[in-house]
Amino acid sequence: MDRLPTHDDANLILRLYELRREDKMRQARAWFVTNFYPQTMAEFNEICPPGSEANAFARMVSSYWEMVASFVSNGVLNEELFYQSGQELLLTWLRSRPIVDDLRKMMGNPNAWRNLQTVGEKYIEYQKKNSPGAYESFLARMGTRPAAAKA
Repeated sequence: MDRLPTHDDANLILRLYELRREDKMRQARAWFVTNFYPQTMAEFNEICPPGSEANAFARMVSSYWEMVASFVSNGVLNEELFYQSGQELLLTWLRSRPIVDDLRKMMGNPNAWRNLQTVGEKYIEYQKKNSPGAYESFLARMGTRPAAAKA
């Protein structure tokens, strides 16, 4: 994006932050950060069985960040301004990336999570270009399953 951020961009970011503070969304986000590390569809189905609260939480978090990514992808929200405060989208993308192709096949929708993927990958490029080492540090902290949780 070459356009400068506007007050509307700032207001949208503040509104998105307010939505993240809703009680159920907070629970879903906390669950996601702590528990969502699937590397295969079998792991996804074990972690998030259909009809479970975990499945609802995973869908809530991924659909929220897909919505936000759609705003960025379509120029509704200034990309650079978003990247300065939206690292949770990157975490959501990194945790979803290993299974996204299988999820798309299962759903019969090759465009599912397309905005999340686009913005997540561009976010990685942005961090590498503007803050060398920041992406690698973030990945080490949040992108992979903690050693204690590995089977």
